[in-house]
Amino acid sequence: MKLKRFLLRYYPPGIILEYVKGGEIRTKSIDLLDLTPETDTEELLAEIRKSEPLVTWSRAEQVRQLLRTLQDKLRQHVERSFPLFKVLQAHVLPLTNVAFNKSACVSYADKVATGSFDKTCKLWSVETGKCFHTFWGHMAEIVCLAFNPQSTLVATGSMDTLAKLWDVQTGEEVATLSGHSAEIISLAFNTAGDRLVTGSFDRTVSLWDVPTGSCVHTLIGHRGEISSVQFNWDCSLIVTGSMDRTCRVWDAPAGKCVFTFSDHEDEVLDVCFDCTGQLIATASADGTARVYSAATNQCIAKLQGHEGEISKVCFNPQGSRVLTASVDKTARLWDVRSGECVQVLGGHTDEIFSCAFNYEGDAIITGSKDNTCRIWR
Repeated sequence: MKLKRFLLRYYPPGIILEYVKGGEIRTKSIDLLDLTPETDTEELLAEIRKSEPLVTWSRAEQVRQLLRTLQDKLRQHVERSFPLFKVLQAHVLPLTNVAFNKSACVSYADKVATGSFDKTCKLWSVETGKCFHTFWGHMAEIVCLAFNPQSTLVATGSMDTLAKLWDVQTGEEVATLSGHSAEIISLAFNTAGDRLVTGSFDRTVSLWDVPTGSCVHTLIGHRGEISSVQFNWDCSLIVTGSMDRTCRVWDAPAGKCVFTFSDHEDEVLDVCFDCTGQLIATASADGTARVYSAATNQCIAKLQGHEGEISKVCFNPQGSRVLTASVDKTARLWDVRSGECVQVLGGHTDEIFSCAFNYEGDAIITGSKDNTCRIWR
């Protein structure tokens, strides 16, 4: 094996090694999920050299500088506000979901995908507002969507009980995933992009193999409709939210439930991990959101302030902020540790269905029933 070069991954922190083996160019990653500005880089470098043969003595100084660059990136995070940047008049009928594209080694998202009650998904340019593609094929409303990590595919879930995969470059349908007996309300890719998890109103969660379109596991245990699903960073866990007022954590390879959160007083409408998989956030129809430690399963913060149910929740890439979207027509930005609201994003004239950060965490997108999505940065 011969090392060619290093690539940095900011969120979650890591170093990607590009090397040649058997005449082929391959990659592997050194995940640094616990890296902080205070981490002793000399100790960490020694650990990396001990465990990774490609990091030889001659490459030590280069890795040392990369570690310091990652620490500088973590220090650069400024507790900023997000003024309105652009409004997209997206669909004929109301929006249901929005997402930025992202890639592990690309720091800027240039595309936005939107799903709608008009049964289509559209792919947009962030800068110009131009529509690249309109994905036609679902027979009912699209209620969830996601880019794969490589930004080559968009997955859509619909009230027609199907999930579909679309080619970002050509706009063509790649695959249809069938097996649920009711609406697919949530879906997410794993980090490698070779697995997709879907949650349905049939009260089950399905884990799919993306290349073949086959179902790997069906997760059964919730007593109500599934509202939200997501993988953690290393794809060892799946978190699910349900109308049964609980959030469950599952062992992804085994397909078994390992913990259940039961703190909310009403339906859990959305759940997510932070980018390192160390924190879990939940959003509920009780008007609150909560942040938990994935290691201890303890509640860190209870987020209170919305005047109605919270439909979406997500972390910024740095893991220091939580963004929520509500039927009260606002999105809110919260401090993870204190639980304090630091900004209210107002301006939509109807309930907000969806919200997301871009890769860098310096832009936010919100999608509303008022038939627009707004970009804030």
